[in-house]
Amino acid sequence: MRLKFAVTFAALLAGSSAAESQKIVAQKAISVVPAPVLLDNAGMFQERYARVGDDMFIGGQPTERALRDLKAQGVTTVINLRMPEEMARIGFDEQKLIAELGMKYVHIPLRTGSSQENAYSPANLKRFSDAMQAADGKVLLHCTVAWRASHIWAAYLIERGVADSAAVKHARAINLMDDHRMDPSGKQPLEMFLGRTVQGLGRP
Repeated sequence: MRLKFAVTFAALLAGSSAAESQKIVAQKAISVVPAPVLLDNAGMFQERYARVGDDMFIGGQPTERALRDLKAQGVTTVINLRMPEEMARIGFDEQKLIAELGMKYVHIPLRTGSSQENAYSPANLKRFSDAMQAADGKVLLHCTVAWRASHIWAAYLIERGVADSAAVKHARAINLMDDHRMDPSGKQPLEMFLGRTVQGLGRP
């Protein structure tokens, strides 16, 4: 009995380890996504800093230190969802620093109630998905406090096969804030990215 328990426990540990080391970037299908691991954001990110699997990071606005640290960890692509006027206030040129570090910079500016170009739309979800598929290493996705990032991330997971409720629960653990923030249209950004109602979302 003890031997059987030990073998089962070891199998569970192995399964847990495999889930935590799961690759996310450039995967065409994702059936199960590992739980996000919240990391210390002090001196690194505004509000939130999370790791998903072994090749995806999601956070608020990164500092110069954070970008240099992530470069050392193998990040090759940075996807920024903040508007240009937001970036003008951070105190350094993020795009320039990323270029100097030899990483790829992808800017998909998004804003609530904005023009179609910057809307939470299927077209901008596709731009994000294309960037994820083209990435050849680890990826950092960020906005200001990881709210926009959590919504587009959940939409991306759902498109790749993760169930609505599982994707919502996963992104809520990062910073989805679906219980009190939504677009003036009355829909959550996640729903606007997908063009449909999403099961499991909270409502203000």
